[in-house]
Amino acid sequence: MKYTETKTFTFAHSPDEMTLKSGVKLGPITLAYETYGELNKDRSNAILVFHALTGDAHAAGWHDGAKNPGWWDGMIGEAKAFDTSKYFVICANVIGSCKGSTGPASIDPKTGKPYGLSFPVVTIEDMTVSQKYLIDHLKIKKLFACVGGSMGGLMALKWSVLFPETVHSVLLIATNYRHTAQQIALHEVARQAIMSDPSWYGGDYYGKGLPARGMAVSRMIGHITYMSEKSMEAKFGRKLIAKEKLGYDFSHDFEVENYLKYRGDSFVQRFDANSYLYLSKALDYFDLSEEGDLTAVLKNVKAKVLIITFTSDWLYPSYQSKQMVKAFKANDVEVSFVEIDTNYGHDSFLVEIESQSKLVKHFLDNVAKDVLL
Repeated sequence: MKYTETKTFTFAHSPDEMTLKSGVKLGPITLAYETYGELNKDRSNAILVFHALTGDAHAAGWHDGAKNPGWWDGMIGEAKAFDTSKYFVICANVIGSCKGSTGPASIDPKTGKPYGLSFPVVTIEDMTVSQKYLIDHLKIKKLFACVGGSMGGLMALKWSVLFPETVHSVLLIATNYRHTAQQIALHEVARQAIMSDPSWYGGDYYGKGLPARGMAVSRMIGHITYMSEKSMEAKFGRKLIAKEKLGYDFSHDFEVENYLKYRGDSFVQRFDANSYLYLSKALDYFDLSEEGDLTAVLKNVKAKVLIITFTSDWLYPSYQSKQMVKAFKANDVEVSFVEIDTNYGHDSFLVEIESQSKLVKHFLDNVAKDVLL
């Protein structure tokens, strides 16, 4: 078996810092990324994949010794939706994360200590701009496609607006163009769970321990929003944990309680608490229409667009994507919209492989007719 490897790219800018949307300078910046497939001679077959909130650069294939493949392995590979015998697929970890890219857990070169809360607030735009430096580094002038689900979809959408001449097609999956009050509220509760943990130490917990309880509760909240009522009912119902009757106490009686505890505990071990705060805040700040109506913002988009939503996704409901479809059409952008009937909730983009694959393959084949690969 050929294993995939995570690479890093560190870039300096003006002379060694990037100016963020907030006006604060950050640098040097390192991005972790992986590639799959081969770049063709004229460098026209590259697809940039953006990950979701707690994702990373390991989108496909296997790492040596790993128990699981990359998070979208069902979609990326030979003969799969993003066919690596045709396309050169790139996935980069975003700034602000803790999966190899520069974030609050990284060492601040000015102090020699982890940034913690001295790390500047980053936005979806900052993440997108930093990845443009990576694409330039790879000497790719125009991407065949940008694609992302959930938070990744926000970056794919932002790319089409910021760099309209550099991408042929954009695939937006289980995403939207602005966070609603409800979405912001859910994230704020999750953030407060972390910041209320005594072991958070105002973000300066590195070397002292972890705000494990707050992190676990935060992940529990988040995971509930990723599922649907029907998927939770089908998976757990009111099943008890190796018990014949209720305990009438505050121990775990139900399987769903035990499942959420497992999700919370495992999250503590794999993700940085401060990164969760920063990335969730970046999501909440995102509003593509903040400088005018959505139709006006999308007026310069050149790419063909495919939007996929899921009937049971109550976190990023389909009506938000339909608003994007309307705005794209008002600008004569070629846009296709498909709503997939499924019970998996927001996580559908990670598990509805077969239905998504058919749509993606058909869409990319149509794009390829106009692009010499």
